[in-house]
Amino acid sequence: MRVFVAGATGYIGSAVVRELLGAGHQVVGLARSESAADALTRSGGAVHRGDITDVDSLRAGAAAADGVVYAANQHISETTDPAVRAKAELAAVEAIGAELAGTDKPFVVTSGVLGRTPGQLLTEETPTVPTVVTAPRLQVELSVLALSEHGVRSSSVRLAPTVHGRGDGRGFVPALIDVARTTGVSAFVGDGSNRWPSVHRRDAATLYRLALESAPAGTRLHAVAEEGVPFREVARAIGRRLQVPAVSLTPDEASLHFAGFLAAFVSLDNPASSALTRQRTGWKPTHPALVPDIEEGHYFGEFSTRQ
Repeated sequence: MRVFVAGATGYIGSAVVRELLGAGHQVVGLARSESAADALTRSGGAVHRGDITDVDSLRAGAAAADGVVYAANQHISETTDPAVRAKAELAAVEAIGAELAGTDKPFVVTSGVLGRTPGQLLTEETPTVPTVVTAPRLQVELSVLALSEHGVRSSSVRLAPTVHGRGDGRGFVPALIDVARTTGVSAFVGDGSNRWPSVHRRDAATLYRLALESAPAGTRLHAVAEEGVPFREVARAIGRRLQVPAVSLTPDEASLHFAGFLAAFVSLDNPASSALTRQRTGWKPTHPALVPDIEEGHYFGEFSTRQ
């Protein structure tokens, strides 16, 4: 297929481009800058100049493609306001969807499992109740899945909150490492038994390809290799690499210790299953799990031969 990828040079999108090209697909990536265009060209993809906020460019890219992957992963503008980001994303996917309507072409959108059913195992069929965490982007996912009623083979890839691997510079793991380096301790809340799902970046990219190639219209897929890694194990792995102690904090202590966006998530218990995804697509994660990936060293600037 000729695949139009929005977010093609981002952390997730660049892995998706590599996966698609490796499977024999042609890739045309959206690029808003010369550096992004150069990165796409070096990867073997073609360049479509434009921006997530340029709906005419998005429609043109979708019209010339056999399928679309939206892997912008929320980084669509410089703003940090999730409501503003979600509004722009919704306009983007609606523009793409309008172009694809009636074509039966695949359209894969990026979503997430974070915060959907705190404390309970989330499956692909669990009803989502809007929360402070999920509400801003839930409409984006629902809008794309609704295209299944309008002649689009739409699907949603819900990413685990920890999509780990080389090149991860903006996710939870590097943020936790920064806090541990700054404070001299690698902390968890209470007994640290709260669970975070995880997936390696390369395994997530494989699921995007499988969704594009074969997911039925209206399918929800979970890019979750590990249902829930106890947070204390993540903290301990970071502590071992930095040679700082892993310590337990009370919720009040944690709210001060983890400044910024981390404070709202470090105590979240967010297990998620991918059993139905594996059954429906044949997806089999093969890359390192979260703790071994942290222990490998690349998050700390140490040499690693793995990509």
